[in-house]
Amino acid sequence: MSDENKFPPEKNFPAGYVPPKVWSVDTESGGAFASINKPTAGAQFERELPVGKHPHQLYSLATPNGVKVGIMLEELLAAGHSDAEYDAWLIRINDGDQFGSGFVDINPNSKIPAMMDHAPKGGGDPIRLFESASILFYLAEKFGAFLPTDVRKRAETMNWAFWQMGAAPYLGGGFGHFYAYAPMKIQYAIDRFAMEVKRQLDVLDKQLANNEFIAGDEYTIADMLIFPWYGRLVQGGAYESGEFLDVKSYKNVVRWTDMIDARPAVQRGKMVNKAFGDPASQLRERHDASDFETKTWDKIGDDD
Repeated sequence: MSDENKFPPEKNFPAGYVPPKVWSVDTESGGAFASINKPTAGAQFERELPVGKHPHQLYSLATPNGVKVGIMLEELLAAGHSDAEYDAWLIRINDGDQFGSGFVDINPNSKIPAMMDHAPKGGGDPIRLFESASILFYLAEKFGAFLPTDVRKRAETMNWAFWQMGAAPYLGGGFGHFYAYAPMKIQYAIDRFAMEVKRQLDVLDKQLANNEFIAGDEYTIADMLIFPWYGRLVQGGAYESGEFLDVKSYKNVVRWTDMIDARPAVQRGKMVNKAFGDPASQLRERHDASDFETKTWDKIGDDD
């Protein structure tokens, strides 16, 4: 059966659409993020990144992926790892900051979060870090925290860490894009990704039915990786889709979310590099622990 018989063009959306032999970008139909999404990589302009006084330099924005690293660093400091001090610099992805040469030198994929460790374990040259799970794993190993040493518990933690990295694109780039950001509502796409997101929530709900934390009885990087995506979802804040996805029915995920969200370090981490929402919750840059009290946007902001 030919493609035209299997997929009649008049039933495509938009009606009559037929994929070209060779794809090319259409800047008119890219949706909410068309201005920053391109099919090529590399720096688009020259711009050095600022460097502060602390060992760890974080370049990020408080998206679900960005929040993970802020939470990890604040948890490390709360646990007494004073060498985990850091500077956090705001990267405005809607303005294209991630395409500056300095950022691309750290992350050639031009995605937040990215980090430099200027005091790596054992000394030597600074180490660049990108991809949120890679950053959390690196910090967990460096400080010996939030990653079990028992081989079975460690394996289970890494199982869920990689689960999150593989699952979240269905939630963000799939469901979130077509439900909230695409320039038109496409039932097939929304149904397809809503089904997958609900399946993922059910996976978590069943896991948390018999476990206090994601990977068992310990708070680990798996919780920090999963919470910003799925915790926010069951709190109703992701894409304003809580009712649509019936998130409150996943009672074990809700219980776990409330427990993680109550941690003071998590509350601080959620504020780091935040440039939207309640001004009192925005700490656009973070250079000292006292900044949470003195430099939130309600205290130092302007009309920007």
